[in-house]
Amino acid sequence: MIIAEIGQNHNGSINLAKELICAAHESGAHVAKFQLFDARRLFSRKNNPWFDYNLSTELTFDQTKMLFDYCNEIGIEFMASVFDTERINWLENLGVKRYKIASRSINDQILINQLVRTNKPLIASLGYWTSETLPRFPAIRDVQFLHCVSQYPAPLTSVKLSAVDFNVISGLSDHCVGLAASLAAISRGAKIIEKHFTLDKKMYGPDHSCSADPLELQELVQLETEIRESL
Repeated sequence: MIIAEIGQNHNGSINLAKELICAAHESGAHVAKFQLFDARRLFSRKNNPWFDYNLSTELTFDQTKMLFDYCNEIGIEFMASVFDTERINWLENLGVKRYKIASRSINDQILINQLVRTNKPLIASLGYWTSETLPRFPAIRDVQFLHCVSQYPAPLTSVKLSAVDFNVISGLSDHCVGLAASLAAISRGAKIIEKHFTLDKKMYGPDHSCSADPLELQELVQLETEIRESL
């Protein structure tokens, strides 16, 4: 599964969000993923130069429905990281297939319990997880974990893929510049790659520079197929 993490790279523009969904689909990604949050609750204003940007990229329910419907229309799965009960209810009303737990939420047991109650499959990034044992979700069996280094961008030397058992960890949430980390993870058995996605790495915003553009995403999808064939 190749997840195009659009995240906040729509920069608050629904038209740009739709362009990103379309480009992700045309590049061969299986999922277009967003982030749904209440910016004032989730992000601190103090020492945060991106606070106003965070406010501008907060999606309403109507905007979320518009993007969900557009994904269905063109044939790519809509997925989102969700950070509060209200937005879980949004996605339950829309009928999403599964949920993503972001690294910053991996220790939020209240949120996780609410997601478990949906009985939907979960994908969870482990960027903020510090224990040597994996998180436990006793009430749900369908949980897939992603190795992740929560730096933007993450240096290649920080990813340490040789220490990751991809028989246990399902994949990689890749914050590195370029495709090397994703391709290395695939060659070691990763089944899911999540990669930030943009139309232009020079756009304003914190994630554009470490995102894949459409040509890189196409290359990732093609090389993923070729690597699996060679394996």
